[in-house]
Amino acid sequence: MTTSPKADRQTLKLVEALDEIGMSRAAFYRMRARGQAPRHLKLPNGQIRIRRADLNAWFDACEVPEAC
Repeated sequence: MTTSPKADRQTLKLVEALDEIGMSRAAFYRMRARGQAPRHLKLPNGQIRIRRADLNAWFDACEVPEAC
């Protein structure tokens, strides 16, 4: 997947990222507790943001090779 450098710096609100990948907030926090969630930023006000590049990299890493 090719993206522009500006798109890679884009940050998504948690709800936007979760909607895109079809995951619930509870599932995200469970994965986060296990260290399996996408890299994310926690702002001083407690909100979470996910960089587009980090979400794409995490999603690509979830790909499972086809079985023979």
